[in-house]
Amino acid sequence: MNEEIIKAYEVIKEGGIILYPTDTVWGIGCDATNPEAVAKIYKLKQRAETQSMIVLMNGEKMMYNVFKNIPEVAWQILDLSEKPTTLILDEPRNVAPNIIAADNSLGIRLVKEPFCFKLLERMKKPLVSTSANISGQPTPMAFKDISPEIVNGVDYVVNLYHDKVAGKPSTIIKLTNDSQVKVIRK
Repeated sequence: MNEEIIKAYEVIKEGGIILYPTDTVWGIGCDATNPEAVAKIYKLKQRAETQSMIVLMNGEKMMYNVFKNIPEVAWQILDLSEKPTTLILDEPRNVAPNIIAADNSLGIRLVKEPFCFKLLERMKKPLVSTSANISGQPTPMAFKDISPEIVNGVDYVVNLYHDKVAGKPSTIIKLTNDSQVKVIRK
């Protein structure tokens, strides 16, 4: 695993995009602070930049680097969540502008999965995470289901968990700074 983390990190550091296993489905990722790398993912997915993507983080320190104000309920949701949960929070900073949604929000997920967690430790920055499919196509549940167009379109494919079948995509909850809570996907 350490060798794969080093290889993925080197590609990301140079502005490349990777195909990698997450705590939910296979994802396409890059340094969330690099607008050129983010643009490569939009292009590969054939996705409009108005459709935002989420970022993975590995803890409180990274969250506070991206969000000045984190509603208290966010910590309660994260503590009580039994499955991967994406939170959409307001007013992100220190990330590429083309990853921020039109309403000035950003979806984030704290990861526990060892590969992602250790890669984030090495990067010290958030990691873009979007499903490994062309926009509008079904989300692949296993590596074998990922289209050749995606596999060949990234700069590096992480060589771990190729036999694993994914669980469900994460729950998505939008939290506004004025404490409104909206469940987008259970």
